[in-house]
Amino acid sequence: MAWSRVPVGDVSLEVDALGRGEPVLWLQTALLADELVPCARRVAATGRYACLVQHRRGYARSDLATPPGSIERDAEDAVGLLDALGTARAHVVGLSYAGAVALRLAADHPDRVVTLTLVEPPPVHVAAGPDFVAANRDLLARSRREGPVATVKGFLTMLSGPGWEEAYEALLPGAPSRLRRDAATFLEVDVPALLAWRFGADDAARITAPVLSVGGAESGPWFAQVRDWVRAILPHADEHVILGAGHDLALTHADEMAAAVAAFLDAHPLEVGGAP
Repeated sequence: MAWSRVPVGDVSLEVDALGRGEPVLWLQTALLADELVPCARRVAATGRYACLVQHRRGYARSDLATPPGSIERDAEDAVGLLDALGTARAHVVGLSYAGAVALRLAADHPDRVVTLTLVEPPPVHVAAGPDFVAANRDLLARSRREGPVATVKGFLTMLSGPGWEEAYEALLPGAPSRLRRDAATFLEVDVPALLAWRFGADDAARITAPVLSVGGAESGPWFAQVRDWVRAILPHADEHVILGAGHDLALTHADEMAAAVAAFLDAHPLEVGGAP
């Protein structure tokens, strides 16, 4: 990929543009910086979309992030990136942590968002929210004891099994080394941002874009509750559940996810004559 650094306010952020057509902003999730790249490549390959893949503050060659992080700051960075690229409106895709960023972006800047695709946003505002928050606080405590890299390795072993490094390397070459590189940003910037994230019905009411909620059938009860939450606060949302997929669906089921996203984008194009 041909990453370039783009000045956005007081920082420079990495971005790559894949393909040509209507702009699609793929917001980077936490920890695995390139998790959405396989899907973005597939959507770009349709020949209908220019997929803008970003690296947030603290990741890869983007400028360092100052802890603690903020969902609001990441959303404003995304708007600043669109401004810097001369893009008035874009389709927006957010996975996991970036789903929270995408929601904030769509609520605070509805005029910039053509469509909103949410892939399993964090389970902060559901019945299991206290358990999710407690698990994240445990990660922070473990990081203080053992360091960020050891904490991330233990977290991913719990999440994806003891063979996660080999599996991730096969699905996204170089991913394990990049995970170790970005472990501190995940724990010192992103996790505190998640713990401070607030989003309610009043925020959701400001979202005017068509919405697609994507999830994995095997992601577990926390993310099943997230799908219910999205339906409750955004009743106009479409939903697509990928059979056999877990929370890492963007890697393990990239074909299915990309097909669902592309079909949704096709159904909701930029208005004729609208500025991209």
